[in-house]
Amino acid sequence: MLLLDLHPDAYPLEGYRRRQLLSWVFEHGVSKFSDMTNLPAKLRAELAETYSLDPFLSFETVESTDGSVKYLFTLPDLKQMEAVYMPYLDRKTICVSTMVGCPAKCAFCATGAMGFGRNLTAGEIVGQVLAVARHQAMSPREIRNLVFMGMGEPLLNYDNVMTASRILLHEHALGMSKRRVTLSTVGLPKKIRQLAKEDDLGLKLAISLHAPDEETRQRIIPTGHANSIAEIMAAAREYQSVTGRRVTFEYAMLRGVNDRLWQADLLADLLTGLVSHVNLIPMNPWNGSGFEESTEEQLQAFYDRLEERGVEVSVRRSRGRDAGAACGQLALNRPDASLIALL
Repeated sequence: MLLLDLHPDAYPLEGYRRRQLLSWVFEHGVSKFSDMTNLPAKLRAELAETYSLDPFLSFETVESTDGSVKYLFTLPDLKQMEAVYMPYLDRKTICVSTMVGCPAKCAFCATGAMGFGRNLTAGEIVGQVLAVARHQAMSPREIRNLVFMGMGEPLLNYDNVMTASRILLHEHALGMSKRRVTLSTVGLPKKIRQLAKEDDLGLKLAISLHAPDEETRQRIIPTGHANSIAEIMAAAREYQSVTGRRVTFEYAMLRGVNDRLWQADLLADLLTGLVSHVNLIPMNPWNGSGFEESTEEQLQAFYDRLEERGVEVSVRRSRGRDAGAACGQLALNRPDASLIALL
């Protein structure tokens, strides 16, 4: 059994010994019980008979010139998924996956083209953070920012993502701040409303809208017909009403598709009365996408129109683009990867 699948309060030891175990896992980031030197040898052996600490068989890395690192993990069933480490001057961020592949099938996203493999368990989600920290020779607790923006639709793996979130936030686990954990969804109204009721979490919500009109959105997000833009916006307003949190909207800029000024106006209309922020994301290229990124001139014009309309907006330049690690590029590609076996 993977120990990381358990909530910290359900770990097998009690009192002082449990705190020691949690410290070894989440502060020191060890992957073997034998390394827990202040636990009795017999206890370590008993734990090793029942539990495992590492959800991965191996991983490969691809480094970007901007310092970002893409990790391609191989799971025990030989399925694979990716995470991305992004160091900044003032913080260290990890983008984690919640699924193998993705069922949302966004037409401009390489992950969507892969199709859906399976959900990741809570331990496989949290394990990405621990494995990256070990490889980066740091304590997992040094990772203070996390985004559920890798492979998969987090709200379609709801229970495991909620368990993983509670592990990330637990004071004796990774102790992250709820204001530094962001969940990105393609927009599932029922699940957004359910998320709003998770009183102990208060995660930051980012909705991948990508178009303000139904015709365009259904073209670039084929599964988008299941939930109308009006339903998504109503759920976003309810989320804000319940949580008091600002809602972020992700908007991939696709040349000649969703970057016209009338669409900027329509987007501004949708956001009227909502405390929100729009991230304009230049589309990151991948072979076979069939889309191109908006020109800098059109990106600026779209930005200016939103700003004129009173919308809080920024341009998010993705990290790791040259390593296939940027938004929309995660597809198990291995340019110049190095293999690291964990067993």
